Amino acid sequence: MSKISPCLWFNGQAEEAARFYVSVLGGSVDFVSHYPDDQPTPGPFKGGEVLMVEFTLAGESYQALNGGPEFGFTEAVSLSVSCKDQAEVDRVYDALTADGGSPGPCGWIKDRYGLSWQIVPREIMDLYKSGNGPGIQRMMAVMMTMQKLDAARMKAAFEGESV
Repeated sequence: MSKISPCLWFNGQAEEAARFYVSVLGGSVDFVSHYPDDQPTPGPFKGGEVLMVEFTLAGESYQALNGGPEFGFTEAVSLSVSCKDQAEVDRVYDALTADGGSPGPCGWIKDRYGLSWQIVPREIMDLYKSGNGPGIQRMMAVMMTMQKLDAARMKAAFEGESV
């Protein structure tokens, strides 16, 4: 387990969500703990139900906690996925928005559990770091018109080509 691991709060779907994320992004479910049978449990949970799931995505550790309905996800925190190419952007974006997820502007999405993600082509992040102000401005203007990011269109805009 990493020294620092994001802990994601769920209302009963911690194990389901962890297994879903592993299926989409690769990784492993490393440990599942359960509420004890012989002690009081918070909210709607009963002894024997899943309490915490430790899982790994792309070499990073995460925790999923079944804490109850008190807290939900907001866009104030998102997980950013750096994709090697457009095919990976398409696959991850489509998988995370399926079955109740929703697209948002500029590569942002919410998955079926309400967690926000940014699905970004790695190549585009490299262009952002280039220091080419005019190219970045053109690329950003095109990006503002998109939901799923299109790396080819963004790169063309960066290079000053008509898109």
